[in-house]
Amino acid sequence: MRVVHRLTAIHPRQRASDVQSYVTIGVFDGLHLGHQRIIRGLVEEAHAHGQQAIAITFDPHPVAVLTDRVPLLLTTVGERLDLMALLGLDTVVVFPFTEEIVQTTADDFIDDLMHHLNLAEIRVGPDFTLGHGQQGDVSYLREVGAQLGFGVRVIEPVSWQGEIVHSSRIRQALQRGNIEEANGCLGRPYQLSGVVVRGRGLGKDIGVPTANIDPPPNRLIPSSGVYACQAQTERWGSYAAAVNVGTRPTFTAQSDAQGLTVEAHLLDFDQNLYDQVLTLDFIARLRDERPYPTLNALVAQLREDIAQTRRLLDE
Repeated sequence: MRVVHRLTAIHPRQRASDVQSYVTIGVFDGLHLGHQRIIRGLVEEAHAHGQQAIAITFDPHPVAVLTDRVPLLLTTVGERLDLMALLGLDTVVVFPFTEEIVQTTADDFIDDLMHHLNLAEIRVGPDFTLGHGQQGDVSYLREVGAQLGFGVRVIEPVSWQGEIVHSSRIRQALQRGNIEEANGCLGRPYQLSGVVVRGRGLGKDIGVPTANIDPPPNRLIPSSGVYACQAQTERWGSYAAAVNVGTRPTFTAQSDAQGLTVEAHLLDFDQNLYDQVLTLDFIARLRDERPYPTLNALVAQLREDIAQTRRLLDE
């Protein structure tokens, strides 16, 4: 899969006059079941006609430019691209979302797609909008498509357990600790990666060593609690892991708490992970995080968490 950062990097007409593009446009944060439906259908149709399948995504997230709010992301751009590559796309355009783009009219954007991509068809969801003032809705696309000769296919949303799947629903589920709902909407376990950094060594001191990961900025961390995860190491493969997300209330005074930490105890593992990337697939939420009256009580609970994780991931 080719990755470019501007439409001018793609010139199908210079390679073959009959090469056209089937295109979809969106942020695609999380690449959930709805996104997957759009992209899989796009790839299948494009390749059936001997044409190329292209997705246009944005970085940063448009909300960060259009508002004062910095959204918590389900995927980094790199993670998004890795997931897109698995779906068979030929090219992804990672479009820089800037104030200049905000002012671009829908007409100008479509002209660029026609000129640089030789647009054959565009596939979007029913709520899609494009261009300054959100002028380019589905009705607009159909009208312009009829004039310029490209097709418009509207893909209906996917539902999971009776409700429509969308990125905000997944964010809300994760912020409630509802891993089952988040994973159901994603069609895979929610994944969080980060570099392993040095902590206070408290886990090692009590016989339950943990890897402390530092996720990328603005990545959504599930709500505090203890989770059963599958951990993927850079060098040693995959291991079951009991993961604590929270503020370590048994060790940390409330006044000293500084945001959520992510600590993973990898089962049956004894290697140095410092400065390596550790990737966690969240499988199930085991319990809330809570303080314990004694160190022995905490250790007993951690042992139970480890046993429960082993049972869940051995099933």
